[in-house]
Amino acid sequence: MGLGSAADYNLKEARERARAARQLLGDGLDPLAAKHAARSAAKLDEARKLTFREAAGRFFNQHEARWSNVRHRKQFLSTLEAHAFPVLGDMDVATIAVADLLRALEPHWRDKTVTLDRVRSRVEQVLDWSVARGHRAAGVNPAKWTGVLDQILPPPRKVAPVVHHKALNYDELPLLMAELRKLEGTTARALEFLIFTATRTAEILGATWSEIDLDDARWEIPAERMKGRKPHSVPLSPPAVELLRQLPRERGNPCVFIGRSGRGLPKMALFNFLRERLASAGGTTVHGLRATFSTYCYERTSHANHTIELALAHSVGNEAEKAYRRSSMYDKRRKLMEQWAAYCASPPAKGSDKVVPLRQAQ
Repeated sequence: MGLGSAADYNLKEARERARAARQLLGDGLDPLAAKHAARSAAKLDEARKLTFREAAGRFFNQHEARWSNVRHRKQFLSTLEAHAFPVLGDMDVATIAVADLLRALEPHWRDKTVTLDRVRSRVEQVLDWSVARGHRAAGVNPAKWTGVLDQILPPPRKVAPVVHHKALNYDELPLLMAELRKLEGTTARALEFLIFTATRTAEILGATWSEIDLDDARWEIPAERMKGRKPHSVPLSPPAVELLRQLPRERGNPCVFIGRSGRGLPKMALFNFLRERLASAGGTTVHGLRATFSTYCYERTSHANHTIELALAHSVGNEAEKAYRRSSMYDKRRKLMEQWAAYCASPPAKGSDKVVPLRQAQ
């Protein structure tokens, strides 16, 4: 076994290397085999090295399909680029520790809490992926909140409380619908149809005639256009069907709601229309109208929780319940949507703008 070149080691160093080799022999180990094993291990460690930037890119490419929302998909890498990569980007994922996470998150945790909490969650996912792929040793994830970062950083919900989409009180909905029906144009009809069906903006904007069966009064939204990546059958109430029958159709154009460009409506069309054209909207958002539907169903109908949540295309129950309860409750949902449509078409409540003072009894 060679001990190295005489140009690299003097006599004293050569004796020390020979002594170390004899110690291995004394322990029953082959020093030459140990040398080769160490060299192979070093090569393997080098091959396993992966920067956080590279790991995030690979994770994103493998899991891109999980985001049905285009905006959320774009935000995954853009938020990491802005807040994580400056500190973690060139680091080997195997070496990232809690202190590194704090250097990335702590400076702006209080003024950008919601964004940085999402960044933390995304870093956690990338590091978990790195462990599974063999680029990082198993152990406690330094980006984990419970038991790790919650011991250091203030809770996000305390620093920045959750603000829900503003929703219209369902008592005010008939007035909004009456105002909406007076307005002409495709955007008005798209918003009216969204309210009738309690669906999401993206589902309305991407609706095609091939998904709709007017004779059966059914709208079949494919899985790839649903937030939960599961197909959703929407029972159409008579007013919803009549609305669709009145829409203009262009030969060769699959879009149900056609914008000025000849394609579907722009992404912000419903939001802007609701804010700018409907005085009775009261600041509600398009998504908040789903909350209006939900509140009405729970407070003014006797339909079961399961039926209401399925009408909203929500996942209901734990895994065991889902395994045994596989029905889509379609017939019950049809009755619910017909009841909702009837309420939408009901006359607005008559009220008075005058405040009548109550005099104290003498």
